[in-house]
Amino acid sequence: MNIKAAKTSERTGEADLHDRRAAEMRRRGACPALAAPMPTGDGLLVRLRPAGGALTLSQFANLARSAAVHGNGILEITARGNLQIRGLRAETVGQLAADIDAAGIIMPDGPAIETSPLHGIDPEEISDAAVMEMALRSTLHDLLASPRLAPKLSLVVDGGGSFGLSAVSADIRVAAQSHTDWLVAINGDGETAMPVAIGPAETAISAVGEILSLLATLGQGRRTRDIDPALLRARFPAMEGIPSNPSRAAGIQLAGTHRLEDGKIILGVRPEFGQMRASDLIALLDLAKALGATAIRLAPGRGFFLIGLPADTVPPMQIAAAGHGFSTQPGENTEHIAACAGAGACGSAFYETRTLARRIIAAAPALFDGSLTLHLSGCAKGCAHARPALTLTGSAEGYGLILNGLAADQPDERIAGGRIDFAIERLARSIEDNKDAGESTAACLTRLGATGVSKALRQE
Repeated sequence: MNIKAAKTSERTGEADLHDRRAAEMRRRGACPALAAPMPTGDGLLVRLRPAGGALTLSQFANLARSAAVHGNGILEITARGNLQIRGLRAETVGQLAADIDAAGIIMPDGPAIETSPLHGIDPEEISDAAVMEMALRSTLHDLLASPRLAPKLSLVVDGGGSFGLSAVSADIRVAAQSHTDWLVAINGDGETAMPVAIGPAETAISAVGEILSLLATLGQGRRTRDIDPALLRARFPAMEGIPSNPSRAAGIQLAGTHRLEDGKIILGVRPEFGQMRASDLIALLDLAKALGATAIRLAPGRGFFLIGLPADTVPPMQIAAAGHGFSTQPGENTEHIAACAGAGACGSAFYETRTLARRIIAAAPALFDGSLTLHLSGCAKGCAHARPALTLTGSAEGYGLILNGLAADQPDERIAGGRIDFAIERLARSIEDNKDAGESTAACLTRLGATGVSKALRQE
């Protein structure tokens, strides 16, 4: 895939856009994620979304240093491309906030608005998502700041292109349809969300405002799934006439290389299981900067893009990344595992999730055909993955295996702590013995069901 470099005039416009956004965001106050950190088993956690998902290499390195000083030095990138800093204490959250401000990192207030990670530099992009994000925040500032909105209300602005956000679900989606028109849809991803309005930017922004007003009126904490369809049709009478044109997931993977027109490279990087130590991240960023990388873009899929590496620096960059626990190659089995911080990093966890993940990759390769996600949760809270998956939870008694569910669900099978390796081996063998030609692992497990899997695990 060829990704063209932005023209000089476009780079100048992007810089002006960043300056205007920075001034606008600073007027609005502190990041609410920093104002309301979440208690976890290893201290307080803050979730951050820099404006446009963009950072300079120095900003990202400064953030990592601050995480090491004020937290436990563990940073995570979520499935939606947001940044998490772990192990903070009440007295250090303010110090982290001060470091963020000193680094010039812009953290908008209000709900996170996720944008296409390659906005402004992808020539296949239909329209610049960052421009729409800024317009939404500027025009709808008071509505976005309403305390009646749900804390987890999600908004996506998808400008299209090679790495769009079709696969990312959201309460409100604003997706470019042409250079001038945007589609506003609710409660779903690019295929499943319900269209409510289509038109130029002003029409889209007005529609988003209507939805936010409706949510605020319905009561605190309501999500778009709670809106009565009749009420929605009354607010958007033209919605029935919007043609259905589902947008499907983008065709490129995060990890890997993508070439700019000037010969330089965008390198997709994934921390192992989405988690990294500050020291490893700093070392990687220092090398990337020395080799000529110019920017960072956080991305869905628990990773980020390094922008602007000269082509001849990519092999040493990839070798160094692997040495620090980062993947730069597509198709690795770790992409299909969602693992929480685990024992040793989180006081609530009953087992070391990453250690077990590596054992499972070695012992049960049949699990990793891309048809399912393996969720390794150190306890029943399920912090790492909020969707049904093949889930292994930890407890004081051992492990709970859930074939297709959440960590909090009742296990289909309980496994004593000392039998986990045996259970993994038996599960892998059962899949290999029972999978029909052309059948996926997920389909095989569904066909076997809880009874078949339980029988396999109990065989000696």
